[in-house]
Amino acid sequence: MDRSLRNVLVASFGFLLLFTAYGGLQSLQSSLYSEEGLGVTALSTLYGGMLLSSMFLPPLLIDRLGCKGTIILSMCGYVAFSVGNFFASWYTLIPTSILLGLGAAPLWSAQCTYLTITGNTHAEKAGKRGKDMVNQYFGIFFLIFQSSGVWGNLISSLVFGQTPSQGSGVLAVLMIAAFLQPIRDVQRESEGEKKSVPFWSTLLSTFKLYRDKRLCLLILLPLYSGLQQGFLSSEYTRSYVTCTLGIQFVGYVMICFSATDALCSVLYGKVSQYTGRAVLYMLGAVTHVSCMIALLLWRPRADHLAVFFVFSGLWGVADAVWQTQNNALYGVVFEKSKEAAFANYRLWEALGFVIAFGYSTFLCVHVKLYILLGVLSLTMVAYGLVECVESKNPIRPHAPGQANQAEDEEKQTKM
Repeated sequence: MDRSLRNVLVASFGFLLLFTAYGGLQSLQSSLYSEEGLGVTALSTLYGGMLLSSMFLPPLLIDRLGCKGTIILSMCGYVAFSVGNFFASWYTLIPTSILLGLGAAPLWSAQCTYLTITGNTHAEKAGKRGKDMVNQYFGIFFLIFQSSGVWGNLISSLVFGQTPSQGSGVLAVLMIAAFLQPIRDVQRESEGEKKSVPFWSTLLSTFKLYRDKRLCLLILLPLYSGLQQGFLSSEYTRSYVTCTLGIQFVGYVMICFSATDALCSVLYGKVSQYTGRAVLYMLGAVTHVSCMIALLLWRPRADHLAVFFVFSGLWGVADAVWQTQNNALYGVVFEKSKEAAFANYRLWEALGFVIAFGYSTFLCVHVKLYILLGVLSLTMVAYGLVECVESKNPIRPHAPGQANQAEDEEKQTKM
């Protein structure tokens, strides 16, 4: 097994262990702690913390601690949240939700940066296209990562009222610390970029990237990703599953979502090099639009048991597109500003979650579905504009150490 794939697997199984403890907890928050809105408030606080940390922390921590150090530090926030759920109250869930939120953006930004660098480095050595390897590595990662939803929800369902042990989160921290190899951005160093960047420049790099008009269009992708995940984990589980079948079915329905999401993730990572990402984005959009229209028309009943699983499975088919292709797209399009790009990604995804959980308690279900339909439509239009720009300005393969800064600058201004 080559070194790159080994590191991808270590990172993937580390996240699997971490989110086995966290995934089941997240799915049950709005249903298990529904009294006085504690569950939804905890989720809103969590993503509010993530929103705040996305603005400043990821580039700063990655620059100072590296990807590996940032992942280890951020994972500790998840462990704290799992512990807090064992003594669930306003005084434990809200503070630990803030801790998790502050660590979530650096964690995911570091992970995405690590996979992007690993994919590009391996592609350069193997003589392959960087975007194909990045897509493949994200597919492998999300195959393993999304299966955490299966195990976490299975534990929550079989032992209802009990939450997955925080021990798996501790094991995740130990695994990353012991086996994940630190990685350097060789391409960036070979192009002569200074290793020491001023503190304030690093701190504000997330906002500086908005000079690139492509980012201004692509922010709708993570925004929609957050909205649709928030709808599934909060609204679908509560308003459809819990109200009709009972809370004991929430875990099983989410297992179907996670299993489908995991299998489709690795599939998309493989086929994207043949179909291109635009085809996969169309698949995701059509699947979600079909689900939303059907949910608007459907009147759920207890004897419609299979339908509840069909909807969650189809939602996973589409979500796998947003997870694998969005992250790979950001890594490829903003290759020279990966840390800031992924920080922006987490910022807008967190905003989507906050909005979804924020209006969860006072908007009707059909209104939320119309909002999702509208945002998805705008998202696909904006994405299509970026694809048009990218197709007119293809990134040509270049030899190691050869800079293509001029091409990047030209793309940023040609809109």
